Amino acid sequence: MEALTSEFGSLEGVASALLEAQSLVICGHISPDGDCIGSQLGLAHALRSLGKQVTCLLAHDEPIDYGLRFLPGASELVPASQFQGSFDTFVTVDVPAAARLGEDAAALHAGAAHTVTVDHHLFKTPLSQAYFVDSQAPSCSMIIWQLVELLGAPRTPEVALCCYTGLVTDTGGFSFQNTNAQALRLAASMVEAGARPDLVAREVFQNRSLASLELQKVMLSRMSISDDGVSAVSYLTRADFQELGAVKADAEPLINVLRSVRGIRVACILREQEDCVRGSLRAKDDTDVASIANRLGGGGHRAAAGFTFHGTLAQAREAVAAELAAL
Repeated sequence: MEALTSEFGSLEGVASALLEAQSLVICGHISPDGDCIGSQLGLAHALRSLGKQVTCLLAHDEPIDYGLRFLPGASELVPASQFQGSFDTFVTVDVPAAARLGEDAAALHAGAAHTVTVDHHLFKTPLSQAYFVDSQAPSCSMIIWQLVELLGAPRTPEVALCCYTGLVTDTGGFSFQNTNAQALRLAASMVEAGARPDLVAREVFQNRSLASLELQKVMLSRMSISDDGVSAVSYLTRADFQELGAVKADAEPLINVLRSVRGIRVACILREQEDCVRGSLRAKDDTDVASIANRLGGGGHRAAAGFTFHGTLAQAREAVAAELAAL
């Protein structure tokens, strides 16, 4: 097994804590992406093969993105607000802070006798008693894949498919700067174990709704490119989603469309919410968009980050423009 270096914690310690547990819940962050869901389900399949009782929780009540519902076990995800069972260990994956768990899941985590975290986001203080964090790992699911081996659990096609989906989504189909040789080697081992790249590509990347395409038209019509041509910003209003019958997942592919414009180094899309504005940032070069997101109240990775802006859409656009002007 290829060793993962870590700034914090021990993967062996995490494995020991999981092996000692009998009944576990596994939860990811609010607005879960492919890496989050893939990590949850992949670990759940592995633990169940060892005789553990496992429930996967959603941090909020919204259904997961349509393009992730093909994953084995996705239909069994339970919103944290509806969970009434008992457990001895609460596991978080792809979650850097309790605030990213949402109110209901955070309450369950706070009341848990034993807590475990596996993640690839840096955090200021440990979220759990046993934890492993490697910010150099392209995806959390890549760590889960290695954890499965430490657990002595079989790397089944179901585990492989879930982990491969997490890895391929967090690397943008192996096109982002976080794609490294180790990620490709581990991806190959996932395919050897039964993951199907064709299925993942079809379900995740070639599965857009008509509403998503209509949103793209609106987004492009509002695209603003900086005078020096290195940054692009656009926005979507609540009315856009209502008029087009679109949901949050329909907007997910749009940031990469904006980033694909020739000469653009950084792209940003703002989405108006009821009481805030959500922003997504992506870099095409080595620009650190996580630092930009941090200054706007968010965080993330060097090439992909996000933030929540508490103000009007107009104010958010001004704040983003000021940050990008400094590039």
